[in-house]
Amino acid sequence: MADAKLPDGFELRPESMLCFDLYATHHAVGQVYQPLLAEFGLTYPQYLVMIVLWERDGSTVNELGARLDLASSTLTPLIKRLEAQGLVVRNRDTEDERKVRVRLTAAGRKLEQDTSHIPSCVAKAFGLNIEEFVQLHEMLGRLRGAIKTRLRTPAGEAG
Repeated sequence: MADAKLPDGFELRPESMLCFDLYATHHAVGQVYQPLLAEFGLTYPQYLVMIVLWERDGSTVNELGARLDLASSTLTPLIKRLEAQGLVVRNRDTEDERKVRVRLTAAGRKLEQDTSHIPSCVAKAFGLNIEEFVQLHEMLGRLRGAIKTRLRTPAGEAG
């Protein structure tokens, strides 16, 4: 990509940079989620952990990290805060003590129902129709995948 030519008339300004668009959009999405989650004492990363656990209760910390692309150094304190809130419990796996399983409490299971309105509130805030939403989701997934692949490619190799 180093030899890619920028379009004529391109000016290096934040408004012309895709990375700025992604950064500013990330910030804006956080502003949509923050008040919705604050009512339940959750941060966005905690909400993501809960979503995974609602789908697959008893996941290991490593499984959660792989699913959410979070390092255990980030995930462990986050899970400890969820545990302090009474939403999850952590236990060593009975078959492999090196693994820590995270399980929902009754309050954690109830939270799924209590927060069920959040996705529709967020979708409404995005202002996209379903086709645009699906297209954007697919494009961002491809972008994320391409970047991860590029980061795994050793320096000097053609990507």
